[in-house]
Amino acid sequence: MDNKIDFHIEEIDFQLDNKSEINKWIERIAEFYEVEINSINYIFCSDNYLLDINKEYLNHDYLTDIITFDNRESDNEEIESDIFISIDRVKDNASSLGLSFQEELRRVVIHGFLHLVGFKDKTQEESDNMRLAEDNALNEYNKMFHVEQ
Repeated sequence: MDNKIDFHIEEIDFQLDNKSEINKWIERIAEFYEVEINSINYIFCSDNYLLDINKEYLNHDYLTDIITFDNRESDNEEIESDIFISIDRVKDNASSLGLSFQEELRRVVIHGFLHLVGFKDKTQEESDNMRLAEDNALNEYNKMFHVEQ
């Protein structure tokens, strides 16, 4: 069986732990939102790599932790996406929030996926709804893989 969710590393020394767990978790969340996945490429990279993408494709000249590209022609197609995540930002965010790196990484990973099922985060209300969906998804991960909080 082909993996619908793939993980890639660009310009950094990084190893993603628990790939199969993350794969199963995202598939479970996709089932919950009743969406099908064609392909999702998670690309873990450096701040500079993601900054270049942010400038080139979004005309934003600032650091960010994640950029999600929805590659579908229409919303009713199976999910097809490239999701870029800056490991530098995740490490800094985890440190400033007092979280473990793994916990913050999972939050960012699911954040990108939640954009693909319709969640936005431009307004305070949208951000609150996104955070609630992230928390619910993280709780599901913890239940699935018996993670203590």
